[in-house]
Amino acid sequence: MSGRPAARLRSVNVGRTAKLSVAGGRTVLSGIRKQAVTGPVAAQPLGLAGDEQADLSIHGGLTKAVYAYPAEHLPFWQAERRDRGVSLFDEPLPPGFMGENLTLEGLLESDVWVGDTLRFDGSACVLRVTAPREPCGKFTAVMGFAQAAQVMVRTARCGFYLAVDTPGELCAGMAIRVEPGSRGLSIPDAIHAKWARHRNG
Repeated sequence: MSGRPAARLRSVNVGRTAKLSVAGGRTVLSGIRKQAVTGPVAAQPLGLAGDEQADLSIHGGLTKAVYAYPAEHLPFWQAERRDRGVSLFDEPLPPGFMGENLTLEGLLESDVWVGDTLRFDGSACVLRVTAPREPCGKFTAVMGFAQAAQVMVRTARCGFYLAVDTPGELCAGMAIRVEPGSRGLSIPDAIHAKWARHRNG
């Protein structure tokens, strides 16, 4: 990460499960809608205090306890929605819009590999990178256009899941340090490989 601004935690976001309208006129339960909170939030083995996931087979659990997303991608999705006629107003997308628990600055998918750990200045919390986020129908519903999942995968603007190796408190503004793991699989390579297997399966 040399030559780049230091990574930091822009916001911590949580949300309760609620009904969400998806394709086909169906309504499903989803925890994708997150909002930024003030003050410290406890990161625990199964996620952040006050946060909920509806389908633990896809999101949540020990290996997908926390979802992180780079703030740098939000203008891209704002433009995609505007260009496809989803949003009539050119308003910035807020932290948590992508369903992420942690909105990051200065830390992109290309900067992290499966097995890397994140440490936060002023906290005992240690999070370990486990996998890219794989977009689902709920993501497409929130984005408002049918090709959203394909765009996320093609551009590798997917964010990444984290396991809580050491519980601790997190709050906006904390500096983030990345400690490399074995560096065998990058997040962009992981999402492209998973999508290729899915399409060929």
